[in-house]
Amino acid sequence: MKLSLSKIAIAVALTTTLLSGCSSTDEKTDSLTDTNASGTGTGVNTSGTGDSALSGSELGGANGSGNGYGANGAYGSGGGPNGTKTIYFMFDSSQVQEEFVPVIAAHAQSLQSNSSQHVIVEGHADERGSREYNIALGERRAKAVARMMTMQGASDSQIEVVSYGEEKPAASGHDESAWQLNRRAEIDYQGQ
Repeated sequence: MKLSLSKIAIAVALTTTLLSGCSSTDEKTDSLTDTNASGTGTGVNTSGTGDSALSGSELGGANGSGNGYGANGAYGSGGGPNGTKTIYFMFDSSQVQEEFVPVIAAHAQSLQSNSSQHVIVEGHADERGSREYNIALGERRAKAVARMMTMQGASDSQIEVVSYGEEKPAASGHDESAWQLNRRAEIDYQGQ
């Protein structure tokens, strides 16, 4: 009897531990807009798009760029399918930066208005980290972009996600200037 009581006590303790580990304290929001650092809505839902929800001021810089690039600078002109097709990420992060939210929304709108269009979102990482880790990080980045596109009206069936990790660098080099160009997700329109 003593042995079975100890087994029951252990089972109860394990169950309690497992159940308490599954609880969540995250607050859910019904808002469809994200508020930026100035307190104005961006009109785009960014919840659930990466590691954590950050405002522009937390990303660094007044415009939220955090990495010295401007939204219309080195990334290309405009934010739609004929403009920027590359989304850049901070080191070891799959959080979509605020400056790329309108870019992704433009792609989502393009997909929504053309239901026969199909894209592949390719996730990439810089050379730091193991090959396996970088494949997983690239996948998280591509999925964050794809998830944001579907939240903005694109269909899941229009979006395919693939990760290349560090295998297809945009820039060769072993310094920060090359690494920041390699930390990206690319939106590749099929048939164009």
